[in-house]
Amino acid sequence: MQDFSQEAPNEAAAPPLTVEEALANLRGADLSLRYYAAWWLGKFRVSEPAVVDALIEALEDEADRTEMGGYPLRRNAARALGKLGDRRAVPGLIRCLDCSDFYVREAAAQSLEMLGDPTAIPALMPLLADGVAAAERVSGRPHLAQPCEAVMEALGTLKATEAIPLIQPFLNHPTKRVQYAATRAMYQLTGEDSYGRHLVEALQGTDVVLRRVALSDLGAMGYLPAAEAIAKAPAENSFKLIALKGLLEHQTDSTEALSEDAIQVMDLMDALL
Repeated sequence: MQDFSQEAPNEAAAPPLTVEEALANLRGADLSLRYYAAWWLGKFRVSEPAVVDALIEALEDEADRTEMGGYPLRRNAARALGKLGDRRAVPGLIRCLDCSDFYVREAAAQSLEMLGDPTAIPALMPLLADGVAAAERVSGRPHLAQPCEAVMEALGTLKATEAIPLIQPFLNHPTKRVQYAATRAMYQLTGEDSYGRHLVEALQGTDVVLRRVALSDLGAMGYLPAAEAIAKAPAENSFKLIALKGLLEHQTDSTEALSEDAIQVMDLMDALL
């Protein structure tokens, strides 16, 4: 699912940057400026080769480390690289899957999904290899031992059908968000309608946060039968529009005229604006 709690710096309080300044800051000594520069370069999709090179280098950073062992700069660099679309980042992101920092592993999995390179599949699968029994919350931390949601979503997008036996058990995970990620991936890998219908049913759940998660997953899946249910879901219009946009992206082809299904989705979006 989309990460709604990314570690974004306070943009309003930060001075404006040029690309040259951001790149210089990323390679400078001030840790706070380096952290902000990595975030800024990703936010504004600065995909110049020198920027990509510097962000790849930042994936190995040892200087910016928290008392609990986290690597904030690596996290922002990993997130940024997913947005820039340069597959030269894939080997570095794959190495990040072995990082001791959960959030670096999560960001790496999310970015590998965005980059769409199937060579990442063999490195992603071992993060699920210990199964549901090992996918428990880490003591004192607000997350599981592995970023299972991000990994399953990446494997689904990458069409890793060989990962189906690893993903399927997570359909029964006690955490709903993890269940939804598994459901989304299973639909992407099998095309079975039952998985899409399950997430449509989740739109009527009592937890608004989980309804937002289901909206995000349906949009990412491109599950067209959910269009009207998405438009009517008890959630904010902004989340519904994002989900419908996801459906539309799966329906449109720049070489063809709009299909009736695409027009229907656009009409639903117009009604929400």
